[in-house]
Amino acid sequence: MRSSLSMRDIGGSMRKLAGKAARHPMLVVEQEAALLRELSAVLVGRSELAPAAGDKRFHDDAWKSNPFYRRFGQAYLAWSKALDGLVERAPLDARSRERAQFAVSLWTQALAPSNTLIGNPAALKRMVDTGGASLVKGVRNMLRDLAHNKGMPSQVDADAFELGRNLALTPGAVVFSNPVLELIQYAPQTATVHARPQVIVPPQINKFYVFDLSPGRSIVEHLVGRGMQVFAVSWRNPTADERDWDMDTYVGALLEAIEAVREITGSPDVNLHGACSGAMTMAALMGHLAARRRKLVNAATLMVAVLDIGCESQLGMFTTPEAMAAAKRSSRAKGVLAGQDMGRVFSWMRPNDLVWNYWVNNYLMGNPPPAFDLLYWNNDSTRLAARFHAQLLDMFSGSLLAKPGAMSVLGTRVDLSKVVCDKYILAGTTDHITPWKGVYRAAGAFGGRNTFVLSSSGHVQSLINPPGNPKARFFLNPRSPASADDWLARAKPMPDSWWGHWADWLARRSGRRIAAPSTLGSRRNPPTLPAPGSYVRAT
Repeated sequence: MRSSLSMRDIGGSMRKLAGKAARHPMLVVEQEAALLRELSAVLVGRSELAPAAGDKRFHDDAWKSNPFYRRFGQAYLAWSKALDGLVERAPLDARSRERAQFAVSLWTQALAPSNTLIGNPAALKRMVDTGGASLVKGVRNMLRDLAHNKGMPSQVDADAFELGRNLALTPGAVVFSNPVLELIQYAPQTATVHARPQVIVPPQINKFYVFDLSPGRSIVEHLVGRGMQVFAVSWRNPTADERDWDMDTYVGALLEAIEAVREITGSPDVNLHGACSGAMTMAALMGHLAARRRKLVNAATLMVAVLDIGCESQLGMFTTPEAMAAAKRSSRAKGVLAGQDMGRVFSWMRPNDLVWNYWVNNYLMGNPPPAFDLLYWNNDSTRLAARFHAQLLDMFSGSLLAKPGAMSVLGTRVDLSKVVCDKYILAGTTDHITPWKGVYRAAGAFGGRNTFVLSSSGHVQSLINPPGNPKARFFLNPRSPASADDWLARAKPMPDSWWGHWADWLARRSGRRIAAPSTLGSRRNPPTLPAPGSYVRAT
């Protein structure tokens, strides 16, 4: 949630490490001696250092077959290992060690030989094979990114996608709107549908069409194909004029949308599902409804959502009171937190995959950025209103949602233990934004029956997980021990995507089958714009 990955924070961690090293000179001497021994072994060809399995930076055969590149790579690995050893042996507390490890990893990953032309055999081959044309294209790509992407290498070919052409294609229409959201109803694709509607609550941090990405990769398409009545919220992208929007604003707007869904379908209640900050908004809404003793939500699905910044989260490592205050001042001065700023934070949390990978592809190899729908959505960023941004920071740092009565929503105190509807809670094993153990911990804050499911993917890949992937699997355990590790130790791995398991879970909580509606909307809430609506197109 930070507005930027502060170089002051990174520098502070490096200075603390340097200070500890200066006070323990023998530690530095020992690490230097170990490095010199390893470099000597590299020089005479006796080093056994090798890249980790799956390290794409060293996939070219030259790193094994060419003596120069083999020694070059091993020398780099030896240097990286020495720095890691220094951090590991330095007398630091656990949190400072985590920060130092992250700061050192940024340094070592940036200085990988594969990020340079001379140190990348594949890029050199490409230059020779193209007669230098790849370098010319790489320079053009870099100049374009300097002008239009604030110097970050582009992750996706933005010209390859367009809403309504190859993204967000499931038929539907906007049937309700207010200043905060548009409500989209999707056309049924079966003769009968479940009576209870499903309402998707997307994160405010990104646009809603991650749930309707592309044919074959759309959660909306999957659900309507299973006979669900599906509605989706599309949040308006706030500007500085909406700087005062907060959780009350979003929960109030969502309540209006639910009332429209109830009026259109005739159902007394709904099922909700959302992800990330959208799931947090759902939690706040359900806590408010529990305090009011209103049963508007029958069942809820919360995907990749945590309620606090735990120590296992990279986002939480540099969350200090000073950093939080600086982030709030920055967004308050601008009125919003820009989506590009958030995107850079998330990219630098995994720089090899999300920065240097594209650096090599775009600049050294001279290739265009890839055309990938999920990356297009990820880069189609939104803004956060300043007040909502500050509130999210307070919610995370103070665990306000997880603590009964600590947070007020629309005049009521939220106690998630009073939220007793059935819940399906999804996490991802390799999620670096909302680590799965944090999601498991968040599940324990709710009352009622909770089904926790662990997907074998990352943050967004856990969501976009259509059936039929032979590499996909997920884990189930009907019990809910206090420890996430205990849960996983006894969990049963299941093949394929969790989508099918979830759709069956939803079907049992979605009421009887009725004839599918012949038209969208109602007299009170008629269809206006075709899906995906207008709010999603606003920049």
